[in-house]
Amino acid sequence: MLETHELSRRAGSMRTHSATVQAPSDLGTAVIGIPEGSDLELDLRLESVMEGVLVSGTVRGTAKGECSRCLDDITRELTVDVTELFAYPEKAASSAKRGSDDTGSDLEDDEEFVLDDDDMADLEPVLRDSVVTALPFQPLCRDDCPGLCSECGARLADDPGHQHDVVDPRWSALQSMLESTSVSDETKES
Repeated sequence: MLETHELSRRAGSMRTHSATVQAPSDLGTAVIGIPEGSDLELDLRLESVMEGVLVSGTVRGTAKGECSRCLDDITRELTVDVTELFAYPEKAASSAKRGSDDTGSDLEDDEEFVLDDDDMADLEPVLRDSVVTALPFQPLCRDDCPGLCSECGARLADDPGHQHDVVDPRWSALQSMLESTSVSDETKES
């Protein structure tokens, strides 16, 4: 929660806010995310406007996960820009009665971005929206990661020449005939 009382209802006033907070749970996807309780550095600017308090700035943290190709652990420093308008409760209520804000956009989806009665702004939904969408959909340990062998699961980065002689199952009967022929040829030469 971010206290905005000193800015409220004084359009044009501004202050900065820097803090280190603990990451909430589920700040990521199944493959990569910022672990719960790890540090998030906030560097924010709070500006009072007619409709509420505009919060903008950056969030920095360390995302941890695994490469989507080779399953190695990866760590990425993440810096995300955030911008959100937290509406005053009375502005949000009057806009909801009209069905839209002054710009014509529907406010029903923005109910979570309203200052509470104590002029506190809940930053968790803003952090979640900004950070999770900035995470890579398929994180990689490196851009040219070759991944794992589809036959045996070996890491292809460890053995670049790794390959398997795969016989088309339709030709497997001929393969067995060739193997028996080469065995009989070797016994004739001896």
